[in-house]
Amino acid sequence: MTWHEVERAQLAEALRAVPPDAPTLCEGWQARHLAAHVVLREHSPVVGAGIAVPALAGRAEAAIERLADDAATEGAYRDLVARVAAEPPRWHPMSWAGELANVVEFFVHTEDVRRGSGPTPPRDLDPTLVEVLWKHLGGAGGARLHRLPIGVVLVREDGPRRQVRRPKDGYGTVVVRGAVGELVLFAFGRGAAADVTVQGDPQDVEILTDRLPV
Repeated sequence: MTWHEVERAQLAEALRAVPPDAPTLCEGWQARHLAAHVVLREHSPVVGAGIAVPALAGRAEAAIERLADDAATEGAYRDLVARVAAEPPRWHPMSWAGELANVVEFFVHTEDVRRGSGPTPPRDLDPTLVEVLWKHLGGAGGARLHRLPIGVVLVREDGPRRQVRRPKDGYGTVVVRGAVGELVLFAFGRGAAADVTVQGDPQDVEILTDRLPV
C-alpha cells in the first residue's frame, strides 16, 4: 500500500470509532461533515473546485451540509464512512493525484477526528511516513504562510530544519519546534491541538499566531 492509502484507512478507522455527531478540529464540523467533505472532494466536481475557487465555496459547503444531514443516523453514517474508505472513481483528478494530494490531507483529517474531543496522545508514526510528511510540509506550510512579513523556520524534534518563509525587511524569524506530525498540524491551522513550541521576538510571534493559533 502507498502512504496515502494507509492514511485513508487510518481516517476511516478514526471515523468508525466515533458517532456521527462527534466534534472535530474543523470548526463547525462534526464527524459526519468531515466524512461528507472527503467523499464529495473525490466525487463532486463542484466541491473539488470549491476548495480552490472562492466563487464556488458556497455551493460546495451546501453540498457538504446536505450529505452530512443525510448521514445523521448511525446506519447512514457508517455507509458514508465506507465511501470514505473506498478509492475515488478513475475519472476524478484525485484518483491521479495520489500521494501529492492525499497523504497530508488524510493525516490531518485523521487527527481532526482523533483530537476533536480534547487532548489525545499523538500516533506512533512509521519513520518512513514521517519523512513523507516532512517532504510535503515545505510546500504546504509555505503556502499557508504566504503574505506573512515574518520568517518561519520549522524544526523537527530530531534536528532537521526547514525555512518555509523568509522575513521581509524590518521583521524577524519565528522558530516552531515539534515532531513532524505536530508541525504538519500547526501548518494546517491545528496548532491549538498540536504539541509545538514557538520561539521568537514577541511581536513576530504574535503575527504568526494571529494567522496560525497555538
